[in-house]
Amino acid sequence: MAIEITVPRQGWSMEEAIFSAWLKAHGEMVRQGDALFAIESDKATQEIESFDAGILHLAPDAPKPGGKVRVGQLIGYLLADGDSAPSLGAEGQGSGVRGQESGGRSQESGGRSQESGGGSQVAVAVPVAVQTTVHTTAATPLITPRARRVAGELNMEWSVISGTGRGGRIREADVRKAAATPSTRPPASVPTMVAVTLHTTADATALVRLHDDCQKAAAASGAIVPTCNDMLVKLTAAALRKHPVLNSVWNGDTLQTSPGIHIGIAVDTETGLRIPVVRDVGSLPLRDIARRSSDLAERAHSRQLTADEMCGGTFTIVNLGAFGIDAFTPTITAPECAALGFGRILRQPVASGESVAFCEIITLSLTFDRRGCGDAPAARFLQTLADLIQSPVGALFF
Repeated sequence: MAIEITVPRQGWSMEEAIFSAWLKAHGEMVRQGDALFAIESDKATQEIESFDAGILHLAPDAPKPGGKVRVGQLIGYLLADGDSAPSLGAEGQGSGVRGQESGGRSQESGGRSQESGGGSQVAVAVPVAVQTTVHTTAATPLITPRARRVAGELNMEWSVISGTGRGGRIREADVRKAAATPSTRPPASVPTMVAVTLHTTADATALVRLHDDCQKAAAASGAIVPTCNDMLVKLTAAALRKHPVLNSVWNGDTLQTSPGIHIGIAVDTETGLRIPVVRDVGSLPLRDIARRSSDLAERAHSRQLTADEMCGGTFTIVNLGAFGIDAFTPTITAPECAALGFGRILRQPVASGESVAFCEIITLSLTFDRRGCGDAPAARFLQTLADLIQSPVGALFF
């Protein structure tokens, strides 16, 4: 029995996607749970796995990497030993083996075609195709990203909403329907966010000097050069360890401190802002942070990030220094509790007693949710971070 492989819907508004790659070769055995192919939707690459097993059959007109595919499009088959599969038509639809009509009408029943014509009957076997169940390994199967965002905006507890998507997945329409039905509306989960932003400055002279020294050392050894932003990410993790309330996420109406520090780093791309997450920053050496952030940024620009690489953050950093911005209000990425903005590093005269010296000054902008963190704890976090920026060596290398 041939099992159809079709393109699943990843998000309620998805109608088309870019086919990225086959992850199994033609004729290769596919086990239940194996990643079968990858598609790109909503600027994220999703690996699709199958709940069925069989030998992969690709027709010559099966989709190629970089081509467009439609939701529900038939792109291949899983076969048992000895099975044959219909070829894929130009539109990706199966064209099963059919009996040759001879002056009569074909009536299909139970996977066989009874042909009547000229008083004779010929029975021809037709392969029976069933649709395989597929899901993404990179994203939650319970709710679409858009539906989750709408649920947050409407203060809906989405986990008690019945989904009408594939496999019971909750779609945006399900959330809006529940919100519009008072008798069935789930209780509000999280009150409206109370976002407050604090600004301060820090002396980054030692940080800039340290970065210059790293560049000179790398030129001789060929090692990876951490950027100033990589260093700021590492220092931020050190400050979060001392002020864990800022490294928290909302679970319903409860703020939970995360045991790991997973920092989302905003990347401006041609297709919009992407925030890939560098995980376990607190335990990573600086060179690994530099390597991972560089890799994530490159793949953000080439639209090769997976959904898993853009979720699970506990804190977000946005650096607009390259655009000449000093201070701004960064946006909190739900369900996180805070986001930090870095402005440009600007050489400025600073008075010290009776003398004036030129220092490299950077502006820090912290937006936090006042429901989970008070003004004073947020201010103390900024003080700690400013001190670490002024004397960075210990936190960066020890």
